[in-house]
Order: sequence, then structure tokens, then C-alpha cells
Amino acid sequence: MLYWFLKHLALGPLLRVLYRPEVEGLENLPVEGPAILASNHLSFSDSFFLPLVVPRRITFVAKEEYFTGKGLKGRLSAGFFRGVGQIPMNRSGGSASDAALNAGLEVLRRGELFGIYPEGTRSPDGRLYRGRTGVARLALAAGVPVLPVAMVDTEKIQPPGKVVPKIARVGVRIGAPLDFSRYAGLEDDRFVLRSVTDELMYELMQLSGQEYVDIYASAAKAASARPSTAGGAAT
Repeated sequence: MLYWFLKHLALGPLLRVLYRPEVEGLENLPVEGPAILASNHLSFSDSFFLPLVVPRRITFVAKEEYFTGKGLKGRLSAGFFRGVGQIPMNRSGGSASDAALNAGLEVLRRGELFGIYPEGTRSPDGRLYRGRTGVARLALAAGVPVLPVAMVDTEKIQPPGKVVPKIARVGVRIGAPLDFSRYAGLEDDRFVLRSVTDELMYELMQLSGQEYVDIYASAAKAASARPSTAGGAAT
């Protein structure tokens, strides 16, 4: 399978030598059985380094655009992400994201690990942004623990827009499992979902040391992309 070939033969050994990833909290990872790994998201390379240091296979969601590109590059991208077992996710939220979350539920029901980025997209500036509630809905529906995961310094080796990463050491911190079984059966209660999500994001903030911003990262990106109106209207 492509996942294990890349991890153990084609890509993994090179990444270990060049970036020497430092791992903390690996003992928190269950040896078997389902769990959600919920990570902050600083860089495209996060999806390489977390699977590299975790001995069990992780199935991630990946943005839908990776599967729908045109031309040779698009086909290669789609083939790669499908080959390593990633699940496309429409990031507009609501019912558009249900297919990916249902697929994640099937992964968990098989007793496997599922990886997700609660922020929904990469941080535009290294800060931690408001979490989306899909991870909470999934955790309550599946009845599985959620492990907060902090990626450290990955934005320094590959910030947004940079294709070729530079060489520097990165870190991965895996926190203790969060048990939300007290909310069993309440996966459709939006107040419960927000409470669970905020608890998770607090743990990620503590684990990563990032400054927390209580807006969605996608909104921050959209705001920064809008032309400034400072100084009056353009003429």
C-alpha cells in the first residue's frame, strides 16, 4: 500500500534524517482501537510529519481541491491523496462536510485512527483559530476519545505559499486523551458541540503555546485578502 511504502521506504527515512522530528506524548496514543487525532494546522507538511511519528496508520481528511484539480498536476495530486487513503472534505461547513465526516465515522468504526484539523484550514499567521464543530460531532457519534496534537515549528519550514520546505527541526506533541462520553447522545445539540470544541481548542492552546483567536481562520484569511479602504475610497 502506498501509505506504508511512503512512510517506511520512499519518504519517511529521508524526512527523519533531514528534520529529526521530536515527539512528546507518544505514550498517550492507544495501542489499538479507534481515536481521533485533532491537530493544530500550521503547514502543508503537518500531514506528513504526524503520520511519520505515529506507528499506527492515520486516515486524514484533505481539502476537496486536492482531488478536483485539472490537468496532469491535478490528476497526480488526486492519485496521491487517494493512494494514501485520504478523504476529500468540502470545507464550506454544514451539510457539505457530512460526506467526509460520515467516512471518518466508518474509519473509527473499523477501530482505526482518524486525523482532522479542527481549524478547518491552515493558520494564516501562526496563531490558533476557533475550531469548527465537526470534530465534536464525530467524537460524540462514534463515542471515541480525542487526542489533541500540537505541531511545532512546521510553519517555519514551510509557510503558506512555499513549495519547497527548508531544513529545520520540527516537533509533535500528543496530549492526553479527552473523554467526552458525558455528552453521549447529544451530537445534534449545537451548544454541546461548541462546548466540546472549545474544550479541545483550549487543550490545543495549552499544548502548542499558540495565541488563541476566537474567529475562524477562513474568516481571517478572507479579511486579509480584501483591499484596504484606509485613507478613503479609491478614485
